[in-house]
Amino acid sequence: MLPAAPHADPRDPSRRIATWLGYLAMCIGMFMAVLDIQIVASSLPDIQTGLAIPLEDLSWIQTAYLIAEIIAIALTGWATRLLSLRRLFLAALTGFILASLGCAASHSFAVLIFFRTIQGFCGGALIPSVFTAVFALFPRELHVRTTTVAGIFAMLAPTLGPSLGGYITENYSWPWLFLINVPAGLLAGIVAGALLRTERPDAAALGRLDLTSLVLLSVFLATLELALKEAPQRGWSHPYPLLLLTLSAASGFAGIRRCLARSRPLVDLGRFRDPAFAAASFYSFVLGAGLYGSVYLLPLFLGYVRQHSALEIGEIMIVTGAAQLVTAPFGAFLEKRIDGRLLTGIGYGLFTIGLAANGFATYETDFAALFWPQLLRGAGVMLCLLPTTTAALEGQEGAALADASALFNLMRNLGGAVWIALADTILERRAPAHVAAFIRRLQAGDPDTARFVGLPLDRFHGVPLGPIDEATRQLVEPLVARAAAVASFNEAFLALALFFALSLLALPFLKRRY
Repeated sequence: MLPAAPHADPRDPSRRIATWLGYLAMCIGMFMAVLDIQIVASSLPDIQTGLAIPLEDLSWIQTAYLIAEIIAIALTGWATRLLSLRRLFLAALTGFILASLGCAASHSFAVLIFFRTIQGFCGGALIPSVFTAVFALFPRELHVRTTTVAGIFAMLAPTLGPSLGGYITENYSWPWLFLINVPAGLLAGIVAGALLRTERPDAAALGRLDLTSLVLLSVFLATLELALKEAPQRGWSHPYPLLLLTLSAASGFAGIRRCLARSRPLVDLGRFRDPAFAAASFYSFVLGAGLYGSVYLLPLFLGYVRQHSALEIGEIMIVTGAAQLVTAPFGAFLEKRIDGRLLTGIGYGLFTIGLAANGFATYETDFAALFWPQLLRGAGVMLCLLPTTTAALEGQEGAALADASALFNLMRNLGGAVWIALADTILERRAPAHVAAFIRRLQAGDPDTARFVGLPLDRFHGVPLGPIDEATRQLVEPLVARAAAVASFNEAFLALALFFALSLLALPFLKRRY
């Protein structure tokens, strides 16, 4: 096992300042990796036009990044042992910057996907390294403060992504989505390289690399991500998603079994035998579902139903980010004084209410009605993150800390991937059913349905309307389609809220080790 990294010495002000600056540089690197997904999503139509990409292939720009990212996160524990925390961060950041330049310079779809894959892999390594640094670089009394800082960077990125992406979309060309990573990345790399001190690398870890486990786990995660991407559109019973899920299950079972059987596994899945770590990782999965699920659903609603531009969507969604910033100090204050299970319950309870409040939208719902749900979710984020991170990582050292951080962060990304797929399924499958139901109710003269659809109420008195002429049909069809979309969005938000509410049943298992 590697020795733990040296903590910042409180008696040495210069060393303490250097450690904090190096750590903040790491947070900037993580922020860019998380941000990159959202800002690119805002400008996919521009990229499609610029590179003449077929519409059916456009989603691969995001999928390639996400598959590579999730595989890299899983491997971060082993990579930290091999390179050391400092060298892993610098190597990943360098790769991320170079891949960003490659993306910006791409003149074909194939070249862009190649560099997006590299960018995602390097970005994935940046995320857990920051949470490892919290517990490796700082003494215990600073862990809450440093976790709060990391949480602000990690949770603000998805919220600010639509705003920044929308601004770039409206004022610059699409390559600038990638070029903005270069100056910030260079600054972060220079500062971190000069100031960070971490444990020594373990070159022997390369000889202990279990290639079989590497292949099995990579296939498991890649096919799972592909299945989650394809199933909502094709259907979960379609042969292609079923084949992917079968391959994912088989490779996952074999890879997990192999990791559990080895004394020095590629990924130390034995961590899940610890009830506190398992419970914290479960809540990480739930938080990923809520954070990425809501950030996915809300822009779609605002774009499709409200017809807002990318920049307008970002300006509406900034409420969540502002709430996170304002409430972060209170979360850090409470984490030291309130039982972690109670604080987690409050955080996930607030997030549940914020999600449920979005489940009663109409076609007129806009900034005013979305303000309080966003405020509740933003206020709850830090209360969700801080106690669960402490429960998962406090007391871990050296290689055990790197492994635990990788798994904890992997669960958050898996939660987001799974629930985005489920949300897509609800939107795809429920909308036609709502259309049919609305048409039946309108033909029956139901005034409540007419009000929800947005039709004048003078013809709807609970009496069947009879035959509809073609002009009326053409007028009503887009309104019914819009109302069906609103109802589907509501169901997706309510399903996610129910999942959050049920997750509170696991609170008794969330215990600290000290």
